[in-house]
Amino acid sequence: MTPWLSIVIPARNDAAALARTLAYLARLPGIAGAEVIVAAAGDVEGTTAAVAGRARLLWPHGSTRAQLMNAGAAAARRDTLLFLHADSFPPPEALSLIHGVLADPRAVGGAFEHLFAEPVWSLRAITWINRIRYRLTRNYYGDQGVFVRTDVFRTLGGYRDLALMEDLDFTQRLKRCGRSVLITTPLVTSGRRFLARGPWRTFAFIVWLLALWSLRLDTQRYAERWRGPATRTPGARRGKDARGDEELRTAKTEEPRDEAENKKVRNDVAAPEINGSGNLLDQPPHAPTRVSGTRYKCSS
Repeated sequence: MTPWLSIVIPARNDAAALARTLAYLARLPGIAGAEVIVAAAGDVEGTTAAVAGRARLLWPHGSTRAQLMNAGAAAARRDTLLFLHADSFPPPEALSLIHGVLADPRAVGGAFEHLFAEPVWSLRAITWINRIRYRLTRNYYGDQGVFVRTDVFRTLGGYRDLALMEDLDFTQRLKRCGRSVLITTPLVTSGRRFLARGPWRTFAFIVWLLALWSLRLDTQRYAERWRGPATRTPGARRGKDARGDEELRTAKTEEPRDEAENKKVRNDVAAPEINGSGNLLDQPPHAPTRVSGTRYKCSS
């Protein structure tokens, strides 16, 4: 099959989940027609080991999902983009389903039905409440596997440089370009963040953010509360870091790391480097400029 799809995976201090997702993707039917790009931040050693040559690995400046996904999309060489979280698993027929949707020239992109991996009753209830929301609005979250034609993505200027709600903002704008399609076969994603913080407490926080967003009020000040510290694995309990879930409190009594140790964790102020294996440690984020020549006209 002629390569047609770029799968972009943003990952920040999430080596274990990333390794599982890449192993799953390697067995996905039709994966020969796709390139896989990991845009990463944080733990260099663990992430590099997790990728193990199964994807093109980039280390952009910045660590928000928007910055990482834009950098991955800038490096993409295919006609379609699929943005996949590091802890998410598309259905086995995902690639053929996307290909079928985009066979309709009116379709510009879309997402999958959402399903938490853990069989917990509270997560199942939250799943169904969320399904009502996005089935009515066609406004999708990133953990639904958002896909889009590459030229449409670039016409829209990519993801806006938001620390929070970048996925909702993008899928709202996507609808102005054409049909945004929901694939009703579920994409399975981890509910670890909900379980670590309390399912209903986390859900209430999301509802609060949605209310602020709908009222055009500031949501960005809550980004750190949602994402957690840069050293923490997504979904980890408070006090745990990305390297084996060691207690962060020990860091307060440790001697300062030497230069070699500091290089194990990427951050926004690290100097540009090349890691010697052909992976770019400082791939610039995708510039939010419009690209001329696309047949899709996106209304403002």
